[in-house]
Amino acid sequence: MKRYKEPHFQERIAAAASARTEVLERLRTKVPVVRPVAPDQVERRLAKEAAAREKRRNALLAAKEQKAAKRAHANEMAAAKAAKKKPELSEAERKSARDARYLARKNRLSS
Repeated sequence: MKRYKEPHFQERIAAAASARTEVLERLRTKVPVVRPVAPDQVERRLAKEAAAREKRRNALLAAKEQKAAKRAHANEMAAAKAAKKKPELSEAERKSARDARYLARKNRLSS
């Protein structure tokens, strides 16, 4: 019985190249399968694509509406915050308020 002889590198490359060419030849000689497309399949595909487009458009519109509502809410909150803000006092009003606080504190401490 003969012992196993390991093929050399060049022999392995040649075997791989010949196998590759055989496979490519088999694929070239094979007749491609062409399925006739039925009209109802085309209609279904077109309807599916139209539904997907409609869904995408609706999602974009909903996102735009949500963004606009969020912006409107932020504007309302800013307006409410501005309405809550205390009015600016004039210099004389600030001085009189300070004097009133000082006088009240002086009265509390002296009593």
